[in-house]
Amino acid sequence: MYNPFPAQLARNHDNPQRQVGPMKPLMLSVCLSFLAQPLAAQTNGDYAPGAQPPIKLHRLSQPIQLDGIIDEPAWQAVDPFPLVMYQPTYKGAMTERTEIRVAYDDDYLYVSGQLYHVDPGNLRTNSFYRDRWSGDETFAIVLDTFNDNENALWFYTTALGTRFDIAVADDAANGRASNNRNWNTFWDVATTRTDEGWFAEMRIPFNSLGFQDENGRVVMGMIVYRWMAHNNHRYIFPDIPPRWERGSNKPSVAQDVILEGVYSRKPVYVTPYGLGGARRISELDPSETAYRFKDDFTREIGLDVKYNLTNNLTLDATVNTDFAQVEADDEQINLTRFSLFFPEKRQFFQERSGIFEFDTGANGSRLFHSRRIGLVDGQPIRILGGSRLVGRVGEWDIGLLNMQTAKEGGIPAENFGVLRLRRKVFNPFSTVGGLATSRIDADGGYNLAYGIDGIVRIVGDEYLTTKWAQTLDKDRLDAGAFNFLDAGRFMLKWERRNIQGLSYELEVTRSGADYNPAAGFVRRRDVTFLSPDVNYQSFRGADSRFRRIWVGNWSNMYLRNEDGSVESAWLHPFYWFETKGGATVLLSTAHTYEDTRMSFPLSKEVRVPIGSYWFHDLWIEANPPDRWFFRPDVTFRTGTFYDGWKTTLSTGATWNLSRHFELRGTYELNLIRFPDRDQQLDAHLGQVRIQAALNTHLSATAFLQYNSVADVFIVNTRIRYHFGEGHDLWVVFNEGFNTERHQPFGPMLPVTDSRAILLKYTYTFIW
Repeated sequence: MYNPFPAQLARNHDNPQRQVGPMKPLMLSVCLSFLAQPLAAQTNGDYAPGAQPPIKLHRLSQPIQLDGIIDEPAWQAVDPFPLVMYQPTYKGAMTERTEIRVAYDDDYLYVSGQLYHVDPGNLRTNSFYRDRWSGDETFAIVLDTFNDNENALWFYTTALGTRFDIAVADDAANGRASNNRNWNTFWDVATTRTDEGWFAEMRIPFNSLGFQDENGRVVMGMIVYRWMAHNNHRYIFPDIPPRWERGSNKPSVAQDVILEGVYSRKPVYVTPYGLGGARRISELDPSETAYRFKDDFTREIGLDVKYNLTNNLTLDATVNTDFAQVEADDEQINLTRFSLFFPEKRQFFQERSGIFEFDTGANGSRLFHSRRIGLVDGQPIRILGGSRLVGRVGEWDIGLLNMQTAKEGGIPAENFGVLRLRRKVFNPFSTVGGLATSRIDADGGYNLAYGIDGIVRIVGDEYLTTKWAQTLDKDRLDAGAFNFLDAGRFMLKWERRNIQGLSYELEVTRSGADYNPAAGFVRRRDVTFLSPDVNYQSFRGADSRFRRIWVGNWSNMYLRNEDGSVESAWLHPFYWFETKGGATVLLSTAHTYEDTRMSFPLSKEVRVPIGSYWFHDLWIEANPPDRWFFRPDVTFRTGTFYDGWKTTLSTGATWNLSRHFELRGTYELNLIRFPDRDQQLDAHLGQVRIQAALNTHLSATAFLQYNSVADVFIVNTRIRYHFGEGHDLWVVFNEGFNTERHQPFGPMLPVTDSRAILLKYTYTFIW
């Protein structure tokens, strides 16, 4: 064994069906039963995040040539970091020689990796496609540039030189939900391969990071690691025990590093774009007896400007904002009576988006959601322009956003405003702050909202979160119907942010009937939400075939404020394990209670009637290791469903045919039967994503989706030629088809609902 240094399962609360049962004794009995199980956790000793003394990074005195060949004298003067194995066995024997170095000069941060392989055939290189990780071996650096223990920028690459950049928020506390994969910035990488392994050099401009300096002295948090697909080994610095979900990109456990003589420069990035193309949409003719097509030829220009006012305060401005190249939303099948949540994918809203996050509890509701700007029912509304200011002033994190949309059809022009302030209190891991939003339309309507939040680290991994938000709507105020409590929302949460051994999360949220954040997202109003979750994880030793075993219970309950009755409840005891190779299996049951006082549709033909329902189902999930070139996954659920039954089969597979071509397909089938009412629904959702890349410059993707409930088939195709950083050419083709043309009332729908082909060119000038 070589030692170079001698001396995921995230809970998903986005699905409203995954809610917990109203029987409190049952909750308590389940919690007590699994807590009594004799699982022994692996002991990692005491570890205090942020307790390690800071280290000084090496300042380069000689140039570095970015070529993936780490032979310059400048690199030889930099000591590699002492790595430890993070997974699959903490502090296990490291079998592959790895040397990671970090250094800097006036303008750039440099990262090098010498990533050897005893057997070069074990190296996984699956895809050239940027930001679409596909099981490749990776080399990474995570930077908490403001050293705020909350946010980080994550850069990683593969042996093919494929780049990935992610913005991490909320101290990675929400697993994958904390990772903003749509964020991109300017940086470069070069890689080489030999019969000994592969070698990588990253060059990250300080202008792409943002930081706070004191007379040229900068302190950041830093994590570096190497992950190998063939054996699921991750070597990491600093020495981080696996006590937290996604600890390898968790800002609060990063190593503090010091850079000296680094001063901000204030370049101006100006990115004009030109857009041309044609759109065709179907619409009813004046007689409303047939459909006709309307053609619209598009010729647009616009402009984005980025200016670093200081090294830690960035101003962005946009004129005639366009998002033609953004990938289509993933289709979803809604088998509940509540709204679906769709994530933000538009690049302009990604810059330090974590500062604007204000989660208001109860499974994903938020005071501000940028998708409310320029999108109505998923359809784009022209954004005339706007500006954003993000960064830090003194001790305060600050975010300002103002956007103006145009009038379109019966939708008036609107102005959106957001202000966010936040600062540390008590200790480096606690914050208080506030957020305010405004949505004002040209017809005189308005909606205002504000919120105050605090996240306090009490001791160790114990955190207390409190939030209060309130909305003021013109219609309610004009009617004299404003009620302080009914217009507000309160959340209190106590959690243990440690996945080793016992962990828990207890949340209480109350939402008033008139709480309505028009620039945010909320699923339910006029309810009180209770959620006691308790889990226990055990990390296994080197001799076990398992990496970790997780047992627990997720549960929650919604109570109506008007009478205290139970509206919904959900109880989910589970058993989950991960193998040393990275395969995962979930075995569980779900017990759901729903009290519906209004019937609601599941489809055009099927409705759920008024009533109170208990239903129960069996739940099995299995996911293969990332190292497989063909990676199938499956989810199976079956059981009762309201006054009938439902079986759900969801399966998908990723197939890397070569490093140039990847195929990903998913299929979800919901078989729903209500025999007493002689109603049934077969709901199909299919997706195929084809990714092709000749190299890191030329790539294409085709995203095909079929939704039988919405009766649509959608094609989204994008071809990109990346000349260089900030210089791109896009060709985009979109088409939507009606799969059910016959309507009970009205004329037959056309085969094609809409079609568009667009050409977009962007170039960034830097002064």
